[in-house]
Amino acid sequence: MKRWAFIIVGALLTLIGLVWTGQGAGIITGSVMSGEKQWFLIGLVCLVIGIGLLVAAVRSRRKVS
Repeated sequence: MKRWAFIIVGALLTLIGLVWTGQGAGIITGSVMSGEKQWFLIGLVCLVIGIGLLVAAVRSRRKVS
């Protein structure tokens, strides 16, 4: 069950990180976050943490099997 939590939270953080990074970089426009370096950096942090959680979930599954 813990593995599924890592997968869900990791996927959500990855998606949020992608959106925030895109907005911060000015790729996604129409928001007060568009073009702001702060949101670009926050998005990158979320993206890295999300990918890390997904990798941890996949590796934990391999060890169990």
